[in-house]
Amino acid sequence: MIVKEWCMYCGECAGVCPRTLIEVQETNLIFNKEGCKDCQICIQVCPVQALVKEE
Repeated sequence: MIVKEWCMYCGECAGVCPRTLIEVQETNLIFNKEGCKDCQICIQVCPVQALVKEE
Protein backbone atom coordinates (compact mmCIF):
# COMPACT_ATOMS: atom_id res chain seq x y z
CA MET A 1 0.00 0.00 0.00
CA ILE A 2 1.21 3.50 -0.77
CA VAL A 3 0.82 6.31 1.75
CA LYS A 4 0.52 9.13 -0.77
CA GLU A 5 0.88 11.86 1.85
CA TRP A 6 4.40 10.60 2.62
CA CYS A 7 5.60 9.66 -0.87
CA MET A 8 8.23 11.98 -2.40
CA TYR A 9 8.03 10.26 -5.82
CA CYS A 10 11.80 9.79 -5.74
CA GLY A 11 11.71 6.55 -7.73
CA GLU A 12 13.82 4.47 -5.35
CA CYS A 13 11.12 1.78 -5.19
CA ALA A 14 10.72 1.63 -8.97
CA GLY A 15 14.46 1.33 -9.41
CA VAL A 16 14.77 -1.80 -7.27
CA CYS A 17 11.60 -3.70 -8.23
CA PRO A 18 12.88 -6.91 -9.86
CA ARG A 19 9.65 -7.29 -11.83
CA THR A 20 9.41 -3.58 -12.84
CA LEU A 21 5.90 -3.27 -11.43
CA ILE A 22 6.25 0.29 -10.11
CA GLU A 23 6.04 3.36 -12.28
CA VAL A 24 6.64 6.87 -11.00
CA GLN A 25 4.90 9.77 -12.66
CA GLU A 26 5.22 13.39 -11.52
CA THR A 27 2.96 13.14 -8.47
CA ASN A 28 1.68 9.61 -8.84
CA LEU A 29 2.99 6.14 -8.10
CA ILE A 30 1.48 3.31 -10.12
CA PHE A 31 1.91 -0.13 -8.58
CA ASN A 32 0.85 -3.31 -10.42
CA LYS A 33 -0.17 -5.58 -7.54
CA GLU A 34 -1.08 -8.52 -9.79
CA GLY A 35 2.52 -9.33 -10.69
CA CYS A 36 3.95 -8.69 -7.21
CA LYS A 37 5.75 -11.62 -5.60
CA ASP A 38 5.90 -9.88 -2.19
CA CYS A 39 9.69 -9.58 -2.06
CA GLN A 40 9.27 -6.27 -0.16
CA ILE A 41 12.46 -4.76 -1.56
CA CYS A 42 10.52 -1.60 -2.44
CA ILE A 43 9.39 -1.26 1.18
CA GLN A 44 12.96 -1.65 2.44
CA VAL A 45 14.43 1.06 0.21
CA CYS A 46 11.76 3.74 0.66
CA PRO A 47 13.47 6.65 2.43
CA VAL A 48 10.22 7.93 3.97
CA GLN A 49 8.44 4.62 4.68
CA ALA A 50 5.63 5.51 2.25
CA LEU A 51 5.23 1.87 1.22
CA VAL A 52 3.70 -0.53 3.70
CA LYS A 53 2.77 -4.20 3.41
CA GLU A 54 -0.94 -4.83 2.95
CA GLU A 55 -2.44 -7.30 5.37
